[in-house]
Amino acid sequence: MEFDFVIVGAGSAGCVLANRLSADPSVSVAVIEAGGRDASPWIHVPVGYFKTIKDPALNWMYRTEADEGLNGRQLNWPRGKTLGGSSSINGLLYVRGQPQDYDRWRQMGNIGWGWDDLLPLFRRSESWEGGADQLRGDRGELSVSRSRQSWQVVDAWVEAAKAAGFAFNPDYNGASQEGVGYFQLTARNGLRCSSAKAFLKPARSRPNLTVLTHIQVENVELDGSRVVAVRGRRHGSLVRVAARREIILSAGAIGSPQILMLSGIGEPAHLADHGIRPRHTLPGVGQNLQDHLQARPVYRCTAPTINTRTRGLFNQARIGLEYMLSRSGPLTLAASLGTGFLKTRPDLETPDIQFHIQPFSANNPTTDTDDFDAFTASVLQLRPESTGEIRLRSARAEDHPLIHPNYLSTALDQQTIVEGIRMARRICRQGPVADLVTEEHAPGRSVPDEDFDGLLDWARNTATTIYHPTGTCRMGRDKMAVVDERLRVHGLDGLRVADASIMPVIVSGNTNAPAIMIGEKASDLIREDMGA
Repeated sequence: MEFDFVIVGAGSAGCVLANRLSADPSVSVAVIEAGGRDASPWIHVPVGYFKTIKDPALNWMYRTEADEGLNGRQLNWPRGKTLGGSSSINGLLYVRGQPQDYDRWRQMGNIGWGWDDLLPLFRRSESWEGGADQLRGDRGELSVSRSRQSWQVVDAWVEAAKAAGFAFNPDYNGASQEGVGYFQLTARNGLRCSSAKAFLKPARSRPNLTVLTHIQVENVELDGSRVVAVRGRRHGSLVRVAARREIILSAGAIGSPQILMLSGIGEPAHLADHGIRPRHTLPGVGQNLQDHLQARPVYRCTAPTINTRTRGLFNQARIGLEYMLSRSGPLTLAASLGTGFLKTRPDLETPDIQFHIQPFSANNPTTDTDDFDAFTASVLQLRPESTGEIRLRSARAEDHPLIHPNYLSTALDQQTIVEGIRMARRICRQGPVADLVTEEHAPGRSVPDEDFDGLLDWARNTATTIYHPTGTCRMGRDKMAVVDERLRVHGLDGLRVADASIMPVIVSGNTNAPAIMIGEKASDLIREDMGA
């Protein structure tokens, strides 16, 4: 098999690339996906992430190594393994981040990656139900809508935050991110809008686009300094797919660095340790791993929540019927409903923490909900300093790499997570949400606000990922950068990376919208280099 362009990974960025590149009928495009078709109904029902996040047919089921910052705990790191990638199993939250994030990328030497450069790409992708203006688009393929859900505890939290002095913000993707309000969703009419549905499905009928599923790419093939093909396995059989022009890795912040290292591209000593012949030295491959860590204060309450409203056959039948008849009700719930982008210190230019307010609670977001009514005021640090790494476990592609997040390894990160917990408490002591709270279930009264070490230790023992791995094929010009500002792998021809792994620093918010933007940017860069 031979094509002009070969895209590895049909995820958030890869589906955009497949659409934009195949729009030119003069080139042939293949997109290779390790998983299968996005046929599961739980992918398309918004609340289905409760199911898909535990399904090995749709999820890579990654797990971190024991992390010192979490008192030696390991975390599950779900990543999508189906058409649409993680956009098919995520919580549907659409957040661009702050303009300052991208201006910082530009200040690091990445020409063309400032906010003014990227805003047109965000606008091009989206179909925002609020209509177009200078900041929002309404003609793109990606449906973005307001939440249709309303839960008393979430509305009360938003009002309490306003009473505590925080401004209401009707559009955190608009002129300013700061404030409290409600999440926007990649959904329309009660159905998920994944990257596969938005970008890949409309292009599937093009004769110059080939979608290859159930192929796990093992490595890329080099001819001198040029990358000419990818090699993988499909049901145990070797598959080789050649590229006349370019190969683009869009396998994500775990998959892309793993493929590079398995190909002999990375830090030579580490590769040699696993019997891999070093072919090209790039010590930054797998380094600079960043993620958002969420602490999850939980409050028992008198108002109804998902915890009890979805229990029992009668309730489940009622909810299912409501969804079938009107595409409404609890089955349309995203991972969170209320949000807040706030500052822990008044001297900050922009918010440094983000809230995810959920009308349910659980010991772990991937387990069943508690058997009492409660809500979660999850809080995370938007710009952590801590960085970790991805390392090979073995030279076998089927062996998941070693994931070392290195959470809470700096004093600023520790201070910020504790201040975020304190802020969550401060809001929840304010009416009207305080009138609904019967007890702080976690951390609980045994850990008072003034006990910094106690709150930090609670976070270390209970905090979990909010599923935003980034940075492991960092864009830049220094010796630890993996790709340049045109997303070309340094020192090699015919190979680019286009996914969240190229972020020099993590964005201030959820990462699906930026990953889609990266796919848009990559397609423009490739077309420019073609002279199109």
